[in-house]
This record gives sequence, C-alpha cells and structure tokens, in this order.
Amino acid sequence: MTETTMESAARAQRPSKLGLFERWLTLWVGLCIVVGIALGQVLPTLFHAIGDATIAQVNLPVAVLVWLMIIPMLLKVDPAALREVGAHWRGIATTVGVNWLIKPFSMALLGWIFIGIVFRPFLPSGQIDSYIAGLILLAAAPCTAMVFVWSHLVDGEPHFTLSQVALNDSIMIIAFAPIVGLLLGLSSITVPWSTLILSVALYIVIPVAIAQSWRASLLRSGGQALLDRTLRTLGPLSLTALLLTLVLLFGLQGQQIVSQPLVIAMLAVPILIQVYLNAGLAYWVNRRLGVDWCIAGPSALIGASNFFELAVATAIALFGFQSGAALATVVGVLVEVPVMLSVVRIVRSSRSWYERGMA
Repeated sequence: MTETTMESAARAQRPSKLGLFERWLTLWVGLCIVVGIALGQVLPTLFHAIGDATIAQVNLPVAVLVWLMIIPMLLKVDPAALREVGAHWRGIATTVGVNWLIKPFSMALLGWIFIGIVFRPFLPSGQIDSYIAGLILLAAAPCTAMVFVWSHLVDGEPHFTLSQVALNDSIMIIAFAPIVGLLLGLSSITVPWSTLILSVALYIVIPVAIAQSWRASLLRSGGQALLDRTLRTLGPLSLTALLLTLVLLFGLQGQQIVSQPLVIAMLAVPILIQVYLNAGLAYWVNRRLGVDWCIAGPSALIGASNFFELAVATAIALFGFQSGAALATVVGVLVEVPVMLSVVRIVRSSRSWYERGMA
C-alpha cells in the first residue's frame, strides 16, 4: 500500500463521532418536513415554478443542489485504493455481493409485499407503483460518504473501507441504471430510459469526474492538508444542499402528507427491515468466512446503507417532485441516522460473539 493511500484511509476515518449536522440529521429532516409543508401552503406558486424549471426532464434547481451534495462526498474517495481490493478479498466479495446482488432485489421484494399487498388498502391507489419505485431507487446504490463515519464508530479497518467505497463507486457507474431498469420493469413500472441514463450521467459520472479532477488538483497544489481543509469547508454545504432539496420536495408534497400522515410510517417498514436484513447477512457471511471483526463491521454497515442523495435526485428526475417515488426516498433520509447508529451498536456489542466464532 502506498503512503498516500494509507494517509488517505487514515484521514477518511479520523472523526471520532458524528458532526452536528450528521448527529441530528433526523431532526433536521423533520424540520424540513414542517418548513416545506408550511411554505408550500403559503407560497404554492413559487414552489410550482421551481418544480417546473426543467430541461430534458431534469429539474435545474435540484440538479445544482445534488451536485453540491454529492461532489464534496466524492472528494473523499481515493481511486488509488482500488489497488488494495485484493488485500481484503473475502470482506470485499461479501460486501459487493450484498450491495449489488442482494440489497436491490430484497428491497424490491419487500416493497411488493408491504406496499403492494399489506399496506395497499391504506395508501393512495395511484401512488403504489411509484412508492415501490422509490424504494428500489433507494436500495440500488450503496452509500458513499457516511460509511466512513459508521466504519470509524465500529473501529473498522480504514484501508478496507476506503477500497470498498472506491470499488462501489466504480461499479455504480456501470450497474446502477441496468439494475434500476430491470427491477422497475419487473414491477411493471414504465422506465423512461433516456431520463434514467441522463440521471446516471448527471448524478454519477459527471460528479465523479469533477470530484476526482478537483481532488487531484488540490493534492498537486497543497497536498493532503489542502484537501483536508477543503473537505472540512464543504461538509456543511453538502448537508445544507440536501436539506434545501427536502424543503423543495415537501413544499410540493405537503398536501399529500397532511392528508396521509401514516404514509411515511408505512414506507419506513420495508426500509428498516431491509437495513437490518442486509447488515445481518453481511455480518454473518463474514463470520462464516473467517473475516476479522474490524473488516466485518464496516462490511455490514456498507452492505446496509443507501446512497439516499442519488436516490432522491433520480426519483425527482424520473417521476417528479410530487411523486410517491420522491417521497419514499426521503423517508430513507429520515431514518438513515438512527437506524445506522443502531446497527453500529449491534456490531460493537456483538464483538465477543463474533470473535468466538473465529476461534
């Protein structure tokens, strides 16, 4: 492993706890719901004008906000870490299998069961397919940034986390659109392929290219110290952009939420089951394969987490601000921090059990 990659991995996991925005993300999202609904009722014309500001089915204000969300996160990823994938191949294989072969399909199944059957009588009939589509989008790509925090909280091996995230980002460029298209097609949901491919270009390919070019420029100009300062500066901007996106979303979704307050709780059920199912599966498989606990912990967390920023943007592009799909992805944002912190606690408290199985 090169010195640069080792330093990058160590710095990626340097924070010992969640920052203010991350720790209270669920509260901020809750406030965005209230503020967005209130503003949507007071200024409906403004919100509808923003919702209609589109070119080629892409909402321009949302596109700008998503770039502000995603690019700072992608700056953390060192592509050189891909050289280290072989050093932790069993943990890498487990996480990749759960992320790309299990998670999207298990979420689709849970969506069909809970939204399509169990909760169908209590949900708006015209939004059932859209809710399922949003759940599929939520599970179709693994988290890129927050996993560095989760990994540190379980004393995860930093080089494994960095290489796994770099590999997932590379896979996402190729696999996101086909998996989403396949699962939406199996759900009998019409797939606007041109919009889906455009979303992949706008929200994955171009941000990755910009982030990596910017990262290289920062390292050339001021080294790792300049990169670290830039990441600290951009951190609050990224989450602020997410919160502004949610205000816009709830400003247009407000009437539906007010009339159907239990929709959010029902959408949360398959999301919660999916997180615990996939985290538990990755953790158990790693134990069976004899993988060290410091690898299994971040593997379980990466296997369970979702790239909700990408999901929100793609749902809006494909189905619109007022769609059930957009609302379903936002529910993922709402539950992300508390549910992932609970997985962290489970992983840490089960360390002795895990390591007994290694004997």
